Amino acid sequence: MPLMPLAGASKQTETEAMPQPKIVVFAGSSRKDSLNKKLAALAAQELEALGAEATYIDLKDYLAPVYDGYTEEQQGIPPSIIRLEALIAGADAVVISSPEYKGFVPPLLVNIFIWMSRMKAKVFAGKSVALMAASPGGVRVIPRLRDALEELGGRVVPGFITIPGGAEAFNPDGSFVHEAHKKAVANHMSKLLALLR
Repeated sequence: MPLMPLAGASKQTETEAMPQPKIVVFAGSSRKDSLNKKLAALAAQELEALGAEATYIDLKDYLAPVYDGYTEEQQGIPPSIIRLEALIAGADAVVISSPEYKGFVPPLLVNIFIWMSRMKAKVFAGKSVALMAASPGGVRVIPRLRDALEELGGRVVPGFITIPGGAEAFNPDGSFVHEAHKKAVANHMSKLLALLR
């Protein structure tokens, strides 16, 4: 005789909570008071509030020599790049907040991307990436950063966050001056999580 379900027993549905997404968040700057570090830290806070597991890292802990073929041949992949690759490989998505250098992607990010492209495992392949940028002036880096990540196989989340006039956008405690910026970041992080779920 088949067993009947207990009265009131919950039935598994597709709407049950998904596993907690793991997101790595960083800024493309190693400068101590970087505007983009502040923006990245706030994005990590929003992700945590939305139920994700956000890991905020500082790229100064993952520095590598400027890439050239001879250095790779003689010394191999730097240990810092191997550690960073492993961290990103274990995440479901990445959030990058980037400064710009006359509209270009900063050399720090370019160097990291090149080193990672030399590894057998293409860590950004199929990985969702959300982009943000803060700058004292205008913000033009996003299209170039998107192109770089797509070349690496990343799936860039539609849309982006830009904070022009960044020097006046943050309070002394690192929070946003304007509520509109906070809402914009929360919406973009929600979009990233919706894509993952």
